[in-house]
Amino acid sequence: MKDNVAEEHLYLAFSHQYRDSIFPLHTSISLFLLSYCDCKLFKVFLVPTGEDVGDQRVTKNLAGDLEVHLISRCQLPVVVQSCSLPAVVVKDDKFCRAGLSVVLRHIIQKTFEADPSKKEVLELLGFKKTCLKACAEVSQWTRLCEISIPLAVERFLTASPEHCQAIPPDILLLERKLGEPVRVHNDDKIRRQKLQQQKAGAKAAVPVLGEEATEELKPEAHEHSPSSLELSVAFSKLLAQEAPDAVNREAPHIRRTKTSDLPLLDHVFAEGLYFTVADLVLLPCIHQFLVSSKKQGKNLVNLPLISSWYRRVQEVPGVKKAAGKCNMELLQLPELASAPEEQLQDSASVPDELEEDHEDSHFIGGPRPTMTKLMESGIEAKFSPHPCPSWTLDWTSLPSAVSPGEGKMSRDRALRKQQQLNNLVAAVTKLAKPGDLCVDFCSGGGNVWAMLEIVLAYMMPSCQVVLIENKELSLIRAKDRSDELGLNNIWFIQANGLFNGTFNIGVALHALRGGHDMGIEHCLRARAAFVISPCCYGFIQNTVKFKYPRSHQFKEILSYKEHMILCRFADQTAVQLPPERRQIGKQCMGLVDLDRAWAAEEHNYSVQVISMEPESCSPKNNMFVGIPT
Repeated sequence: MKDNVAEEHLYLAFSHQYRDSIFPLHTSISLFLLSYCDCKLFKVFLVPTGEDVGDQRVTKNLAGDLEVHLISRCQLPVVVQSCSLPAVVVKDDKFCRAGLSVVLRHIIQKTFEADPSKKEVLELLGFKKTCLKACAEVSQWTRLCEISIPLAVERFLTASPEHCQAIPPDILLLERKLGEPVRVHNDDKIRRQKLQQQKAGAKAAVPVLGEEATEELKPEAHEHSPSSLELSVAFSKLLAQEAPDAVNREAPHIRRTKTSDLPLLDHVFAEGLYFTVADLVLLPCIHQFLVSSKKQGKNLVNLPLISSWYRRVQEVPGVKKAAGKCNMELLQLPELASAPEEQLQDSASVPDELEEDHEDSHFIGGPRPTMTKLMESGIEAKFSPHPCPSWTLDWTSLPSAVSPGEGKMSRDRALRKQQQLNNLVAAVTKLAKPGDLCVDFCSGGGNVWAMLEIVLAYMMPSCQVVLIENKELSLIRAKDRSDELGLNNIWFIQANGLFNGTFNIGVALHALRGGHDMGIEHCLRARAAFVISPCCYGFIQNTVKFKYPRSHQFKEILSYKEHMILCRFADQTAVQLPPERRQIGKQCMGLVDLDRAWAAEEHNYSVQVISMEPESCSPKNNMFVGIPT
C-alpha cells in the first residue's frame, strides 16, 4: 500500500433503507463497489435527503465493513453542495468528481494506484479503460446503466401493485441488449476458434477453466449458454490465465472463411465477454428487481438472458463475498429456456426516443430548399452588431500561464485562440458583478486546457469561476495552471450535466457535441445569463434530453430532417472550402443558432446572435449572448 495518500471524502445520498439496500440505488452501487474492491481509501459520508440524520443503524446493517458517517447537506463542502451525489472531493480541496460513473471509475483507479497488485480491479474499466467513460448525454449505454436502470427499478419498487404488473421497459431493453452479438477488439480470432470448434464438434472438449480455477466456477460454465469458448475466454481473464486456444493455428478452410460467415459471439457479461464495472452497477439494481418480482410471484420467462447473466455474475470471484459484506442475499434462480423470439420482441418493444417517428414525404434534400422554405416564412439568419468589436486583452502584460501560447499549439492558432477569448471575456466582464458565480460547461481540453476559465478567474478576482468537464486530464491540467497562478476563486468539477447549484453567468467556448444546449438548459433553469460560442453543428441530433428544432417557430416550418440538413451544412465553414460554400455554411450556422436563440426567448430571455471579431478567428465564429428579462 502507498503511504501519504491525501484523504478523500465520498459523499452518498441516503433516502431510506429497503430490504438489503440503501436508496437511492446509486448509493448501494457505490458501497457494493467499495466492498468488491476491498477499498478503504475513502472517508464515506451518507447525506440524508430529509432532515433526520440520527439513524445510525444504516452504518451497521448495510455498509459492510466500512465506517460510514451521517451528515446533513448543509455540512457538505460548498463545491459539493452544487453537485448531484455521489461525489468525491479531496479534503479541503477545490476539485470535485460527481456522478455515478465518474465516482466509480475514480474508486477503481485509486484502488489500483494504492495497490498495483489488484490488477483484476483495474480490468473493471474494460478495453482501453473506457467502460462508462462517455457521459450519459452522448452514450446510450452509459445512460442505461447509470440512470435508466436504477430509476426504473426504484420506480418499480415503489409502485402500487396495480401499477407494477409490467416489466419496466428499461429492463426489457437490457434483455434485448444482452441478446445482441458481441464485438470485441480481437473478435475475429475468437470467432474463428468458435467456427473450428463447431466444425470439429468439440465444444465439450475445450476446457472452460484452467486446472487451478476455483471449483465454484466450473458447474456454472458448463451448465449455461453461451458456448464454452466464450466462457473460457471470459473467465480465464478473471483468473489471470491465458485464454485457452482450440488449436495453435486454424485449419486452412477456417482461415479462408469470410468474416461475414463466422459465427457471432454471445454475451457472457453486460458489455460482452469481459466482466466490467457495468456488471457491478447493474447487479444491485437487477437483484432488487428480481427479489421484488419473486415476492410478487412474477414469471421471468421473458428475461432468460438477464437471469443467466445474474447467475453468471455470482460466480465471479469476489462477488459473493462483496454481497455478503453488504448483506445482499443473492437469489439462486433456475435456468430459464429462451423465450420465443417473437414473444421477446413483443415484450421488449421499447420506443426509441432517439429516432424520428415518421418520414417526411415532402422532404427535399440540400440546404437551399430548406433555407428557401424558411425565407418564405420570413426567417433568415440575422446577426446583431458586435457590442465591443475592438476590445482586447493586453496579452503581453498577462502571466504566461494565462496565455493560450503556453499550450502546445502553433503561433497562428494561439493568436486565433486569443481572439476568440477576447470576444467571450469582453461579453462576460460586461455582464459580471462582484460576487457573481460564473460556470463554464464542457470547459474542454487538448491544447486549450480550459483557458477561458483561467482568464476569467484571473481577470475577475471578485467572482467565483466553476469549470465543469467530463475529461479528468483536462481538469488536472487546468488546475495545474490555476495553482501556478495562485488563483483561489476557481473550482473544478468532473461531471457532465450534474451541476445543480445556482449561478449568475454560464459560458461555453466550442464545447463538444451537446455541450452548448446542455449549458443553455442549465442557464435557463437557474435564470442565469449566458455567453455561448457553439461548434460541432454536424453532430447535432435528437437525444433523450434534446429534440430539434428547438423553437416553436422552427418546429412549425421544418421537420427534424430539414433541421439536420441545416446542421450538416453549418459545419462546412472551413477556410479551405470555396467561398460560396463557406457563405452557405455561415448562413446555416446563423439559422441553427437563431433557432436556439428563439427557444431561449420562449423562456423570457433576450438573446443576440453575434459574429466574433475578427471573423477569421475561427470557422465557428458565432456567439450568442442571452440575458433573462
